[in-house]
Amino acid sequence: MIKNYFKIAFRSFGRHKLFTLINVVGLSIGISAALVIYLIVHYDFTFDKFHKDDDRIYRVVSNFTFQGQPTYNNGVCGPVPGALKSQVTGVEFTAPVFTLSPDVFIARKNNTPTRFKAQEKVVLADQQYFKIFNYVWLAGSSAHALDAPNHVVLTSDRAKLYFPSLSYDQIIGKVVTYDTIKTTVSGIVQSITENTDLSFYDFISFGTGTINKDLADQIQVKEWESTTSASNVFIKLFPKTEPASVQKQLNAILKKNSPPRPDNNASTHAFALQALGDMHFSEKYGIFDFSTPASKRTLYGLLVIAFFLLLLGCINFVNLTTAQAAQRAKEIGIRKTMGSSRQQLIIQFLSETFIVTALAVLISVMLAPFILKLFADFIPKDVKVDFAQPYLIIFLVALTLVVSFASGFYPAILLSSYKPVLVLKNQASSKGSKTRNAWLRKSLTVTQFVIAQFFIMATVLVSKQIYYALHKDLGFKKDAIIVVESPWKNRTPARNQVFANKLRALPQIAMISVGSGAPSSNSTRSTFGLYKDGKKEVKTEVELKSGDQNYIKLYHIKLLAGRNIQITDTGRAIVINNTYAKLLGFRNPADAIGKRLEKLDNDKGETIIGVVADFYERSLHSTINPLAILYANKGYETSTFHIALKPETAGGNEWKTAIASMKTAWKSVYPDDDFDYHFYDETIAKFYNSEQHTSTLLTWATGLSIFISCLGLLGLAIYTTNLRTKEIGVRKVLGATVAQIVTLLSTELVLLILLAFLIVSPVAWWAMNKWMQSFADRTTISWWIFALSGGGMLLAAVITSSFQTVKAAIANPVRSLRSE
Repeated sequence: MIKNYFKIAFRSFGRHKLFTLINVVGLSIGISAALVIYLIVHYDFTFDKFHKDDDRIYRVVSNFTFQGQPTYNNGVCGPVPGALKSQVTGVEFTAPVFTLSPDVFIARKNNTPTRFKAQEKVVLADQQYFKIFNYVWLAGSSAHALDAPNHVVLTSDRAKLYFPSLSYDQIIGKVVTYDTIKTTVSGIVQSITENTDLSFYDFISFGTGTINKDLADQIQVKEWESTTSASNVFIKLFPKTEPASVQKQLNAILKKNSPPRPDNNASTHAFALQALGDMHFSEKYGIFDFSTPASKRTLYGLLVIAFFLLLLGCINFVNLTTAQAAQRAKEIGIRKTMGSSRQQLIIQFLSETFIVTALAVLISVMLAPFILKLFADFIPKDVKVDFAQPYLIIFLVALTLVVSFASGFYPAILLSSYKPVLVLKNQASSKGSKTRNAWLRKSLTVTQFVIAQFFIMATVLVSKQIYYALHKDLGFKKDAIIVVESPWKNRTPARNQVFANKLRALPQIAMISVGSGAPSSNSTRSTFGLYKDGKKEVKTEVELKSGDQNYIKLYHIKLLAGRNIQITDTGRAIVINNTYAKLLGFRNPADAIGKRLEKLDNDKGETIIGVVADFYERSLHSTINPLAILYANKGYETSTFHIALKPETAGGNEWKTAIASMKTAWKSVYPDDDFDYHFYDETIAKFYNSEQHTSTLLTWATGLSIFISCLGLLGLAIYTTNLRTKEIGVRKVLGATVAQIVTLLSTELVLLILLAFLIVSPVAWWAMNKWMQSFADRTTISWWIFALSGGGMLLAAVITSSFQTVKAAIANPVRSLRSE
């Protein structure tokens, strides 16, 4: 019986090759998208799920508000780990983690050290870290490896990198030097192979930071008002402990050690507990400097795209199968007359659908690796088609069955319902049945156009917002500027000034500034500023930038009042932005000049000497915050070189020559470090990588949805024109023109597209407005976006259908009426 089902199915495919091809292609596109998107979603949702008691593990994060605007930091101030261990109940283990990126030196037999430059994923941690997170110990003491200062635990991958010829037991006791800090290897743990954001390689004992002055200055274990994203704390709660209870205790300790000003409610600082399972999707807080959080919103959006593309393929199948129902009516009538039951016919038609779906799944599996390669720029490199994973086989089997049922159930019920007596009298279905089938096809066709037009509208708006963000005046110059970071261990003002002087001698360079970060960057440094005017106190978080006298001039930041910082300013003079001036109560920027802050950046007394126009300190997702620019005179404040290039002549290579000269100057000052630079406008563009990836995905989804819809439309046009061949012939004989016939055949299509446009426009406007809320500064949702999508869909549909309608309209009526 099953053999006969398949034999009949393949015969049917052979008689309707074009319709079968359309169905296979449409389903293949939808299933390919579903498969690739499933791999991405499964990858992201399995991060750090393998740790024991993962539901009891949390990260402590920091929430700030100033001027009513919230800001977030994944780090905490230095005293938090100690407070958690000694003053908070309900916490089983507390693990501070401080991230570093030092140069690593390994001594060899000939006393010549091997250097590994700027190693990422190096952290200060204590033994409790390994009590919270699951690691397999290969060598050393799992209980006391990090108890003493100047000890380090290595992962197996990093141990083999540093000591490739030694066994794990032989590595124990070896010396590893991080910049100038000598440590002894006290343990080796197996590198984590599961999906994790905690992919650290080197664990230096946290006690090392208490006896090393440079590290102690960074950790600031006694400073409650300084927060850095490098300082993280993970905790594991006792069973049945409520996170809210721990959070309340911690905030009470913060309030005691850093009490808020009673007359300043505009600024707040509080801690929160973030579940380990939420960390991978932590867009507000971030993960670590070397990790990029995934977006649940993006993943859910991908699932919606996969659903819609699958739906389009299923709609094509239903439309084309029901349209061909009359052509199979006699087959059904004869089979029923010969004794076939309705159940057997339903199984027959579902088996045909299953074969088409299975073929589409097979094609999709072959296409998936190429699709992953095509989108390799923003698909994680670990996402791959791996049939050794049971979950993938289960997904493909489930997808095949679901799509087969969704596509084939209604056509199978419809076809199997024909009565043999009526069929054999050429009355396959009643007038009411034909009307219902026609309305179903029209409804499904409208649904296709709604989906396609929604994708068009979304794609155009996202592209418009990206263009707006990249071309908006951000309040500073970003073109023809190169930014270079000095090596971490060599960040001394004197040495950096030597390099700056060499750059100033280059003829292709217009100006040099030495300071900290650029005006807008993802790395932020902030502190609390305190201002008293005799009547009230204003305490708020202030973002800090450092630069020399050229910083403001190089970036063309507009000075509203006062003067620029000068070389004679030794740290007691600052320039603030207009937002901060208004927060302090000065409506006129000039009124702020000469006023004094009681405290800023751990210094007592800062005089405001200038006010600059507001500029964006981060992407357009964020609001403009209070900011102060200090004169750069400390090591970490002179870590960045801002280099403005002179205009390049047409066809010239001045910039290429300048970069080569910079590299030569760099090697003369920092001979052991690689020269790394980037153009600042490219850095700004990277702020919107996520949106650009979204735009690319939407563009592909739009193209595929239009393609699938037009494929189905072409099939329906072929069916319709074949059904109305004699009618067209009669009309031509009676004098109808080609244009009139094409209009007749296309009128219904145009009406369906207009109906779809009316349905989708309010839905698309709501969805786009919702998406735009993530931007503090955004473009408008223009009327032409809707007009463009509706007109574009109409044009694509008319062109597609015209291939068949024009062909039918110009055909010789003698051929269609010959049998009459």
